[in-house]
Amino acid sequence: MTTTRPSPYRLAPNLFGIGFGTAGLAQAWSAAADTIGAPEWPSYVLWILAAVIWLVTLVAYLRNVIAQRRLGSEVPNPVTGPFTALAVIVPMLLGIGLAPHARTAGEVVCAVALVLTVLLGGWLTSLWIRSDTRLAQWHPGYFLPTVAGGLIASGCSAILGWNTLAHVMFGYGLICWFVLGSILLLRLFTQPALPTALVPTMAIEVAPPVVAGNAWFAINGGRLDLVAELLAGYAVLMVLVQIGLAGTYLRVPFGPGHWAFAFSYAAAFTNGVHWLAAEHVHGQRALTYLLLAVATLAFVALAARTVLGLVRRDFLPRVPADPAPAPSAPA
Repeated sequence: MTTTRPSPYRLAPNLFGIGFGTAGLAQAWSAAADTIGAPEWPSYVLWILAAVIWLVTLVAYLRNVIAQRRLGSEVPNPVTGPFTALAVIVPMLLGIGLAPHARTAGEVVCAVALVLTVLLGGWLTSLWIRSDTRLAQWHPGYFLPTVAGGLIASGCSAILGWNTLAHVMFGYGLICWFVLGSILLLRLFTQPALPTALVPTMAIEVAPPVVAGNAWFAINGGRLDLVAELLAGYAVLMVLVQIGLAGTYLRVPFGPGHWAFAFSYAAAFTNGVHWLAAEHVHGQRALTYLLLAVATLAFVALAARTVLGLVRRDFLPRVPADPAPAPSAPA
């Protein structure tokens, strides 16, 4: 009887960042279609690609954690646990991509994913409160379950016309950002540097103000007001911080963690598209296409490097080898 050989790779939940980033770029193209009448086919292709990537990742990830008996320890893990939220956040975005073509199906997908996101965010928050996690173990991925989950849920709800829910989820995500943002900046300012594999998570720092900005534009109909302007002010600071961190990022070996850049930066470009429309900037069309070109080329470069890593078999982390048994003492 043949036995299945266990996988030599350890699939971590940050792999869901690939589908997350793809959905983020799809959002940028969708925003451009709404504001300047850009072609819709790129967003259609990206939405379908994001759905396929999410499904393939989900199946591969679940098979891996079950085979390696990690199913019960994944969510409580202080390092990788926050990334598990992406498994339920991505379908919220997919529901928005589906809704223009199949309204009821899109609403159901979005609603189910929203409920799961809120439940997981609440459970993780209670876990962080009662567990003995050290400040040095925290990283910007802790934004994902409640801050990203809440603000994305707000924007999705507004797009679907669920206005009251959009406001509720905006408050949910915003307050969580204020609380967790303070903790995470304290960690980054005062504690030892992040482990090398987690350095790319600092790209997530730019996400809260731009994702909140995109959600607010969806809520208020794309108008500029005090809330949009305040969010933009902090977004400018975080973009400048990212530029300052470029040298640090370049020193990190390529791996799944680099997909933390994809959604965060795509959301920033999407916010830029909305701002160009709201301000009626001269040359809006050309500037919007410039933003899309930069975002798309960066995504292609990230995807190409990922494919190369998979071919070379150095993209996914391997399961640590068991230490060799100590030699027995001579008789």
